[in-house]
Amino acid sequence: MYAVINSGGKQIKVTPGDIVRLELLKGNAGDQVSLENVLLVNNDENIQIGTPVVKGVKVSGTIVAQGRGDKIIVFKFKRRKMYRRKTGHRQSYTAVRVDSIG
Repeated sequence: MYAVINSGGKQIKVTPGDIVRLELLKGNAGDQVSLENVLLVNNDENIQIGTPVVKGVKVSGTIVAQGRGDKIIVFKFKRRKMYRRKTGHRQSYTAVRVDSIG
């Protein structure tokens, strides 16, 4: 059994027991979270495809950790113009363990 959810503008395939990194959600480690934007559900015998979401289905999970990803360097450069800008970025994330789909 698996589902495709929409969170933070990204589509993620999840199965029960998976730990997935989502865009930052409110809550602390150990809190329950419910994801309602379920786009597709496959439970081994039939497939439900939403228009745009599947009604009555949600993915429930537990927040494992709140964190920040690795730093990426953003460097803007224009040759012969002495234009150089160097900045860094660290994206915040929420690690969620998927408990059930239904």
